[in-house]
Amino acid sequence: MAVLTATYRRRPALSQAHPSEWVPQRPSVVLRTEDGDTLDMDLTRWHDPATAEEQDLLAAVQGPVIDLGCGPGRLVVSLASRSVPALGVDSSPSAIALARARGATVLQRDLFQPLPGEGRWATALLFDGNVGIGGDPTRLLARCRELTTAGGQVVAEVQPPGTGSRRVTAWFELDGHRSEPFAWAVIGADAIADVAAPAGLAVAALGATPSGRWFARLQAAA
Repeated sequence: MAVLTATYRRRPALSQAHPSEWVPQRPSVVLRTEDGDTLDMDLTRWHDPATAEEQDLLAAVQGPVIDLGCGPGRLVVSLASRSVPALGVDSSPSAIALARARGATVLQRDLFQPLPGEGRWATALLFDGNVGIGGDPTRLLARCRELTTAGGQVVAEVQPPGTGSRRVTAWFELDGHRSEPFAWAVIGADAIADVAAPAGLAVAALGATPSGRWFARLQAAA
């Protein structure tokens, strides 16, 4: 795993860098939305191996697995260590470089572009709130359905109940510096069923880990 020692002031400007490249020893970066809401994000989790909770979740999924928005690749590495075929996909060159440095099998590509094995993945992962990528979660979940088999599943991390569903413009902040704004969506456990339904998916399981992270398992609607 790559160890980053330089401060972010010696790294590319935040507008050019994936947040996983920003100073692992400063563990908290903020995702701020245009309406002023914030969500603290743990950078150390992105660089560290998959947590025990994450490993428990991954132990329950069927392979092959595609991890969308894989970042530095911790989930792909964990799956590979158990001989589960897995591919990570991320559009960020810096995230892909970090993932490859730790031995992950990854591809730098927009997830809406053609991807290997379309329709043959047993599981698609959307951890770390990645169900919000692009600001249109229903479109993203429909893409996941295209990528997975007829009996496949999508495992998506969502926000706690009561969050609802919002499409926002957001940016990352660290020590007063901010990234370029991007389209994002915030989806709560109470809203994931309504968001998934137009994509042809239904909630098969929904619950929280001991640390309070919420996950939904989605499958094709009957």
